Amino acid sequence: MSGPLAGIRVLDLTINVLGPLAAQILGDMGADVIKIEAPGGDPMRHTGKAHHAGMASLFLNTNRNKRSVVLDLKRADALRALMTLVDEADVFIHSMRPGTVERLGLAYEAVRARNPRIIYAHGPGYRPDGPHRDRPAFDDVIQGETGVAGMMEQSLGKPRYAPMVLADKLCGHALASAVGMALFCRERTGEAQEVIVPMFETMLSFNLVEHLWMDFFDADRKNLGYSRMFSAHRRPYATRDGHLCMLAVSDEQWRRVFQVIGRPELAADARFAKLQARTRNIDALYEIVASQLTTKTSAQWQQLLDAADLPNGRVNTFATMADDPYLQETGFFRHYEHPTEGPLVTPEISTLFARTPGSVRLAPPHLGEHTYAVLRASGYTDANIESMSGMSPPTA
Repeated sequence: MSGPLAGIRVLDLTINVLGPLAAQILGDMGADVIKIEAPGGDPMRHTGKAHHAGMASLFLNTNRNKRSVVLDLKRADALRALMTLVDEADVFIHSMRPGTVERLGLAYEAVRARNPRIIYAHGPGYRPDGPHRDRPAFDDVIQGETGVAGMMEQSLGKPRYAPMVLADKLCGHALASAVGMALFCRERTGEAQEVIVPMFETMLSFNLVEHLWMDFFDADRKNLGYSRMFSAHRRPYATRDGHLCMLAVSDEQWRRVFQVIGRPELAADARFAKLQARTRNIDALYEIVASQLTTKTSAQWQQLLDAADLPNGRVNTFATMADDPYLQETGFFRHYEHPTEGPLVTPEISTLFARTPGSVRLAPPHLGEHTYAVLRASGYTDANIESMSGMSPPTA
């Protein structure tokens, strides 16, 4: 057995980032993931650096542990072939809007009628039972609508997006987790179900964990937001030779901080002695700590902070992380040889299972690389497959 989802088959009809990432996570955990692509392929095949057409970096990093099958779903015979694959699948994931999936005849009821045990999952922009069901939604839009860009404005003075596809990645992980829960429920009860992870609501709930703040009690919108998050002084501390991150939370931890920075008297200062007082006076507190940390190097401070068992870390860039001793020792960066793309690097699977660990078994596939192998196994002739996919049979 390789991975907790070994023996589970997933049909992945997703593009871009959210859905492919969710399906990749399931593949990492042992599922057999069949990526169904249109003749033009997932657009992410062309996003980022590439050695060969259709094998760009963003695609490579969200589509390992998958087999690629091309089907032109505008054709009736291709839709019938997809339903044949549905018969043998445990999970069906798509990233189409409700109107599109209904026009194709691939809505939940139709797929469930074909396979009552299938988990049918998707991550639309908005709830399909609401007025925005067919609105397009991409990461930037969701970041704006759920307050991310507004938080950046409150913190930095101008609205901007987080420098990552934050909503796509978060919701991709949420979708993979939800699929796992639905599979567990099916094993317990025998009942399959539809799983919906709307980006807007998922991202908004994520953002409000700490930022709902006083509105949780009295709807005082003037007090929305965790004030410490918006402090202009909440940033890495400058040291003599670089920058260092350090955070204390409890009263006892802050007493240790004051000792380490040579200001033990601050523990008796009414502004900083207790959590609520520190929250009210966070700017003054951060200013004091910042002024002290400029007196030593990052390495000197880390030695002192480690000795006091206080959380701390250097400011890394993506470039410096490649040489990080911890990541090297734990093998986070997996180096492997792709059959056509040469030496590649991928992050190691970060979730650890003691008895059923996940694994990287398949390199990211070329467009339609497994079309003939998968469809031949389902009884289709080469002539059928060429008609449905527009791909010629592979040469021996």
